Amino acid sequence: MAVLASGGSAQGAEFPQELSSKWYKVPAGWVYPGTPELHDPALIPLQKVILTGGRFFRASSFTLRHATALVVAFKNTQTLAHFHHWLYDEEGKLVGRAEGGMLSQAPNPFFLTLGREFELPAGHYHLVTEVDSPFYIAQPQPYLDTLAHYSQAIKLPAASGVLCLGILLGLGIYYFTLALMRRSLAEGMYALFITGNFIFDSASMLALPDLLGIRSFALLGLPILITNAVYIVFVLFLLDIKRATHPRLYRTGQGLIGLLSLFIVLGLFMPHWSLELERAGVAVFLLFGMTCGIVRVREGDVTARFYLAAISLFFVLGGITISASSLHGIYTMHIEHLGTFAVTAEVLALALVLSYQFAQLKSEKEDALSKHAESLALARTDALTGLPNRLALEADLTPLPQQGCLTFIDMDGLKYYNDRYGHERGDDLLRCFAEKLRTVLGKRAKVYRLGGDEFAVIGKDNDDTAITRAIQAALGELRAQGFEQAAASHGTAHIGEVPGRQHLMNL
Repeated sequence: MAVLASGGSAQGAEFPQELSSKWYKVPAGWVYPGTPELHDPALIPLQKVILTGGRFFRASSFTLRHATALVVAFKNTQTLAHFHHWLYDEEGKLVGRAEGGMLSQAPNPFFLTLGREFELPAGHYHLVTEVDSPFYIAQPQPYLDTLAHYSQAIKLPAASGVLCLGILLGLGIYYFTLALMRRSLAEGMYALFITGNFIFDSASMLALPDLLGIRSFALLGLPILITNAVYIVFVLFLLDIKRATHPRLYRTGQGLIGLLSLFIVLGLFMPHWSLELERAGVAVFLLFGMTCGIVRVREGDVTARFYLAAISLFFVLGGITISASSLHGIYTMHIEHLGTFAVTAEVLALALVLSYQFAQLKSEKEDALSKHAESLALARTDALTGLPNRLALEADLTPLPQQGCLTFIDMDGLKYYNDRYGHERGDDLLRCFAEKLRTVLGKRAKVYRLGGDEFAVIGKDNDDTAITRAIQAALGELRAQGFEQAAASHGTAHIGEVPGRQHLMNL
């Protein structure tokens, strides 16, 4: 029995206060007789509810020294299909009754929580509580709190829970869109993983029944069973685990996908064991993910390093969540909140891993494009003179304007310098001519070397006279630098003289 005083303490007890008493498992078809005491020999006394589900009752008593606006709520968990509270006074008269749960149509007076308010005068009271669920995430422990304290205490858990759900929803939509655009199975599996956890967390934190009126206990079983198998597929693609490169890990992953798929089937036919199957599945994919991460880190994979850090965080938080059945000294924060925080932390950490991959892919793409551009430039550049070559000329003829012209030039005297002074002197002649001609023409025309002693000039207008003057000026400078035998023959064709640009070079 607890002795309580509103707004303070009495005999060492303070709000909030647990009500300590035994649970009783009731046989099928048992009907509560409506009394403040549970003395039926058919009831089986237990210290804790059985997490694989069932219908349980407990009776406790407390005394209020002052009139109090009192709230009866559950600590540890609020994932209950149905619950009832019956409140009796000292004479055994029913003075209050409340019900609720995920499958109940009764509205919740408090946002995303199962607290129920009672206005009580000073006196001695008996509280009988019934819980009934296919399974329990943690131990449902009734406790008492004042209305003023409870109303404030539930704000932070509710707000943080909504924030986490918003993060999961946003990331889920983002990665679904990204998977469709990139046609990437890794992002698709990650989006499914986020979606399954979002559905589970929305249901367990009462967002779906409270806000959308969606009431189904299956939303607490199937989504996580499915995402456990999805996560294995995600890891295989994220860490590039293939049959050819990592045969053992690949075969192990395939086997675990089969095992977790079996869990899904068992969960459909054995809903009372859904939670235990979920916990086992989480442990399986965590161990597999850690193993793959360690192997790939040893192989020097940078992505695996970030992934290993992310899954290590979830390993700690998830391990605490799936192993805990009660939270000592914590009332308005439930196991469901811890699970949502753990999944949100994992999702955010993995989002950073995928972001790193995107950045790496972008960097590799830009590097490849840069190298391709360099290769293309080299392929279109004459090595001796640095001028664009024949390949570049053919490409540049396509956008040639209608009034453009093409001039071909044959250097005269190259053979003379090659034979008399050697090919090095002949190369000097070609380089000097290319440099002088390009300088003289400037931006009015573009110079090309086609090979040997052949050059070409593309003019943007029909002024072949200007090109001729430029050739003569370049030759004059060559002769002034010691190439007295330098000369050139040239001819010009205008784009308007031919039916198509492909005929211009022939002309």
